[in-house]
Amino acid sequence: MKGALKKTSYLLGLSLVAANLQAETLVVLAERIYTQAGPVIEAGAIVVEDGKIRQVGRQSQLRLPAGAKTLQAAVVTPGLIDARTVVGLAGYLNQPHDQDQLETSAAMQPQLRALDAFNARERLVDWVRSLGVTTFHTGHGPGALISGQTMVRKSHGNHVDDGMMQPLAMIAAQLGPGAFGAENRSPGTRSKQIAMLRQQLIRAQEYQQKQQEAQEGKAPSRDLELEALVGVLNGSTPLLITAYREQDMQSALRIAEEFGIRIVLDGAAEAYLMLDAIKAAQVPVILHPTMARQFGELENASFITAQKLHQAGIPFALQSGYERYVPKTRVVLWEAAIAAAYGLPYEVALASITIDAARILGIDERVGSIAVGKDADLVLYTGDPFEYTTQVSQVIINGQLVSTEPH
Repeated sequence: MKGALKKTSYLLGLSLVAANLQAETLVVLAERIYTQAGPVIEAGAIVVEDGKIRQVGRQSQLRLPAGAKTLQAAVVTPGLIDARTVVGLAGYLNQPHDQDQLETSAAMQPQLRALDAFNARERLVDWVRSLGVTTFHTGHGPGALISGQTMVRKSHGNHVDDGMMQPLAMIAAQLGPGAFGAENRSPGTRSKQIAMLRQQLIRAQEYQQKQQEAQEGKAPSRDLELEALVGVLNGSTPLLITAYREQDMQSALRIAEEFGIRIVLDGAAEAYLMLDAIKAAQVPVILHPTMARQFGELENASFITAQKLHQAGIPFALQSGYERYVPKTRVVLWEAAIAAAYGLPYEVALASITIDAARILGIDERVGSIAVGKDADLVLYTGDPFEYTTQVSQVIINGQLVSTEPH
């Protein structure tokens, strides 16, 4: 009994320490602040209290709290958002035991939950956080017709529930050769893919109808696979469709129109060939990494596709994507920098990994910009974020310093 009381006191002590950390008042001073909610602020300041942004503006116009811990930086941006990754499911060791992003036993498994496979202590999570990524959209990757679910989580905490924002964000699917079945397994062609996907959505419609018509005690037996797709049909869960070729993106748009579902195009290497169609369908794009290897289905990828999407007025975000080789992930900060070097306006490039990514993921009320009331997720830099020699000096999530070593 004495030991249990001692343990309880210890846990309460930890809770109080955590609460005190969360309640700490913090002042961030910067030569330049990219708020992504308005004009750039020169000689700016941000006041953080209780994990939220309480003030932001020019230093000369704010009443800064006396005695608060103060940090200084050349540049501050909102915490970066990786709009599509497999970090936490795919591990840095690149060995079978830490590669949970793809289950190959069946072509369609929408019931597979990302949170059941996520490893909060995976070193890649720490690595991308040290480079400014405070929120990521991660989960099952490409390689199957429907590979499973995705989730949105902040990049801190040692438990999957720590920093969780959306335990179910989207259902991940893929069209094209990258999701053909191996060793003569279905689907082996594009037409088979679409037929299988259409049939499964029809089955989900029938299941949904039975649920709606069921009287008490007569509901259909639960089917986790169809339940997941009912969320797609009723609009609560977007279908994230990885498609690189124009013909596969056209098929994705047809499926969306036929079933009246929300989709997000992922990859979209040949999007510049069908800008009018994508815009007319009002479908957002999570574009492939700017520096993605241009072979196979990405052989027609371009460094200026992000610029073309921007000029066409199509909502888009950049991503790290899925890397087959170590270190198993790219870094969205660098991908955005290259997009800017190839003609994407500077602040649009920054928006593609902050506020625009947040809007596509539906989390922009909390993150993506530096504004009063939003989560205090901030990245401090030694210089221009897109310059090669600049380092990320400090990272703040929910008002807490989570990375203090320059990277």
